[in-house]
Amino acid sequence: MQAYGDDFAAIYNMRWTHFARQVAPRILVFYEDALPAQAHHRVLDLACGTGQLAVYFLEHGYDVVGLDLSSAMLDHARAHAQAYIEAGRARFVEADAADFTLDGRFGLVISTFDALNHLPDFTALESCFRSVHAVLVPDGWFIFDLNTRLGLRRWAGISVQEEEDLVLITRGVVVEEEDRAFTQISGFLRQEDGRYKRFGQVAYNTIFDLADVADVLREIGFQQVHFAQQTALSTPLEDPEAYGRVFVVARR
Repeated sequence: MQAYGDDFAAIYNMRWTHFARQVAPRILVFYEDALPAQAHHRVLDLACGTGQLAVYFLEHGYDVVGLDLSSAMLDHARAHAQAYIEAGRARFVEADAADFTLDGRFGLVISTFDALNHLPDFTALESCFRSVHAVLVPDGWFIFDLNTRLGLRRWAGISVQEEEDLVLITRGVVVEEEDRAFTQISGFLRQEDGRYKRFGQVAYNTIFDLADVADVLREIGFQQVHFAQQTALSTPLEDPEAYGRVFVVARR
């Protein structure tokens, strides 16, 4: 999985935390409705980024482990969750979502903002699913979102954002024959001393066939698998490939 450096982590923390804040309440409601009498209050935030989703669950009484390959992302997550870390309710681990082991079990594993599209291939995705299955309690839930082929086709193009503290240029390219979409992210980030520092990062998303995703989850041992929209996580989609982004909802 891609590991992002200090500049990208800082920009992510400044500009791209809205998605986690938006979906966290919906996932919490789904989980508590699905297991109202036996909700397991231990959550794994897989590819946790700068920790906004983790903090939401911490604020609602859950114990959370956040896992990410980027030490720079984890620095921000630990800063946001410092009080919960000191209270023994939060822990952040540097590890690869494609292949990890953790002590203890979780009632809920979450991965958001198409983090699993950043795995390099289907073999890595399957390995991730096996790692998740191993740490879930029986009947525990695994909820994650993916950009679809349709959604990633929209990455093509160039956009420029100019603000006082940031100039952000994104250039997207979709390589259909490689099942991959690339985005070059570059620009200038204002530093504390007022000077601007140039940065650059290339991010990729792998395009996964959703039927294959569902099949391998079932082969690994997930009893129930369906695709949904974030606004209706309990409602299966008939044709998930017709949407730009879908959530995968799987019960162990």
